[in-house]
Amino acid sequence: MTFAAQYGDWLMENTNGSMHTRGLLSIFVVLLIWGSSFSVTKFVVSELPPLTAATIRNTIACLALLPFYIVRRRKMRAPLPWGKLTLMGLSGTTFYYLCFNTGMHYIPASTGAIIEGLVPVAIAIPAVLFLKEQLSARLVAGIVLSVAGVILVGFVGSPGKGDGSLLGSTLIVAAVCLWSVYTLLSRSVKDHDTLQVTAVSMMIGTVLSVPFGWMQVQQQGWPEISWKAWLGLCYCGILASAVAYFLYNKALENLPAAQVGNFLNLNPVIGAIVAFIFLQESFTGLQWAGGILVLAGIWLSSQKSTPLPEK
Repeated sequence: MTFAAQYGDWLMENTNGSMHTRGLLSIFVVLLIWGSSFSVTKFVVSELPPLTAATIRNTIACLALLPFYIVRRRKMRAPLPWGKLTLMGLSGTTFYYLCFNTGMHYIPASTGAIIEGLVPVAIAIPAVLFLKEQLSARLVAGIVLSVAGVILVGFVGSPGKGDGSLLGSTLIVAAVCLWSVYTLLSRSVKDHDTLQVTAVSMMIGTVLSVPFGWMQVQQQGWPEISWKAWLGLCYCGILASAVAYFLYNKALENLPAAQVGNFLNLNPVIGAIVAFIFLQESFTGLQWAGGILVLAGIWLSSQKSTPLPEK
């Protein structure tokens, strides 16, 4: 082997290693931000109507991304996949936050965090169905455990079933499904510039969410927003949306979607711990049992195993 060939192999190996490291760092920061966003969102929607809060949050995120998008757009003139970006905007911004914010209005932050633990499973199922990824016995068992756990956490063991908690849990499950769609779409456009993909899809989703927020303002009037709620909106808009979405898509650019989904296993744990510390939330006995089932199912489905034999 010539020196040039050896150097080429070394360069390729170290480049791939650095990309992998960047991907890991990106998803780690995302987990810290998103894990705390459940409690912040719960506080915000206790003061603001959920659809209004979603529209303001998304607008702040777009304003944060706009200067960076303009600079990047001047340097890169490659055409963007507008159809997929529109679907990303609808699934990851418009309808996701309509479901997420409204759901968090009715349920505790810790419950929402545990239900969102279904995200890796929700990513794995369409990956098997549409991307023809192999189905393993561990994955099937993990899915069954996770779904059973979510039923206990959000539907059976949740206190106060008459005050909209069942509706809230259902909406968070819908948000999980929407996020799996966003993730698969984002993975499919990984060859395009991450910042442009993130900014454009979020701007499209924000524009499409404005009518929902406007209708709620027309019905309930413009809310009085405290400075703490404004801080929460800025945190959610700038960090949990603009920064975290960019880093999430960057992680999907450098890591396989399944691996990124596995890292999201920590999200419900972080979210529940933050809610317990800062909001003094607690679980019922059935919710504790359900949470353990969810985490066990997520762990089981993330393990490598032999695919099921084909019939």
